[in-house]
Amino acid sequence: MAPPQPGWCDVIREYAATERSSRRLVEQLRACEAAALAFCRLLERWNRGEAIPATPGAREAALRHAADRVETALAGLEAPLSRYLLELEPERAEGRSWYGGPGAGELVEWRPILDRAGVHACPNRVAAAYLELAVLVRALEGLADAARLDSAPDRSSLWAGLFDLRDTLLGSTVDDLRILAT
Repeated sequence: MAPPQPGWCDVIREYAATERSSRRLVEQLRACEAAALAFCRLLERWNRGEAIPATPGAREAALRHAADRVETALAGLEAPLSRYLLELEPERAEGRSWYGGPGAGELVEWRPILDRAGVHACPNRVAAAYLELAVLVRALEGLADAARLDSAPDRSSLWAGLFDLRDTLLGSTVDDLRILAT
C-alpha cells in the first residue's frame, strides 16, 4: 500500500507555531470545505435540471439548510484562522495569494435556475456565495496539489492567501449566507 499523499492540511501543519493551532484550523477548514461542497453541489444539481429535493418547498428548505451549515462553519473558522494568522505572520510582507479568483465556469446566472427550481432566493446573493465558496474549495484543492508536487507556498504566501480567504469569507460571504439561511 502506498503512503498517503500530502494534502492541504499538511501545509497548514508544517507552518503552524503549535500543534493545537494547526489542529483547530484544519478541523474547521474541513468543516467549511464539506459545507461549501454541499452548498455548491446542491446548486449545481439544480443547474443540471435535477429537481432534488422533489418539491419547491423542500428545495427552499434545502438551500436554507445548506446556507446555514456553511455560515455556521465559517463562523467557527474566525477564531482558529485569526490565531493561526497571528502565529504565522511572516517576517516580510512580500507574499502573494496562492489561489486564483473565480473561473468562467463558476459564473452562472442563477435567476432562471432558481425560478425553475421554485426557490425564492436573491440570485445575486446565491451567485456571490457560490463564487466565494467555489474559490475556497478550489484554493484548498490547489494547496493540496501543491503539497503533492512539493511546491507548497512559502510562509509569507501562505499567510497572504489565508488572509485573503479570511477577508472574503468572513465578510460579505457570511452576510449573504446568513440572509439565504433565513
